Amino acid sequence: MSEQSAVTEQAETMLPELSGLQERFGDQVIDVSQGIDMPTVVLAKESIVEACHYLRDEHAYAQLIDLCGVDMSEHPGWSAGTPRFQVVYHLLSVSGNKRLRLKVPVDERELIDSVVEVWSTVNWFEREAFDMFGIIFNHHPDLRRLLTDYGFEGHPLRKDFPLTGRVEMFFDDTQWRCVYRPNKLENRVLIPKVWPGDKRG
Repeated sequence: MSEQSAVTEQAETMLPELSGLQERFGDQVIDVSQGIDMPTVVLAKESIVEACHYLRDEHAYAQLIDLCGVDMSEHPGWSAGTPRFQVVYHLLSVSGNKRLRLKVPVDERELIDSVVEVWSTVNWFEREAFDMFGIIFNHHPDLRRLLTDYGFEGHPLRKDFPLTGRVEMFFDDTQWRCVYRPNKLENRVLIPKVWPGDKRG
């Protein structure tokens, strides 16, 4: 059985919107799985806006309750040839009492279309993902940093960003303003990182 036909067969045993996504978008649907909490669809970035319109208009996913970025670069299953980030959308249908997770792989400096036209509430979620991960949302009406300072350099939730940051800010009484200086704190890691399923001693 081919990989695409396996995805199709899996989608047909779940919610009708999953098989509908498979029929409408074909190869753009990369994977379909049933998670512990909700079904998950991995979708190519070229189809995200149209897929969101489809789910809202034809399957009553009226709310986007969360959008976040994920840096996969230190995940055990990630390889250097695959996209570094995932944009994760959590959808809610109140009338249908159901939830759905969409995941879209995207690489550094790649553009992914904004879904503000589908759910206006996504505006600040996408700004947060841009600020924290550097994910660029095409056609966003106001893509500025949201949680960090205007002159901040880097993206704090990337795995290669130092835990102590690169600079520290303090108020200088002589200049009567906030100033930056290089951070001299030592980056101490006291607890080793473990993944689910690893032997824990």
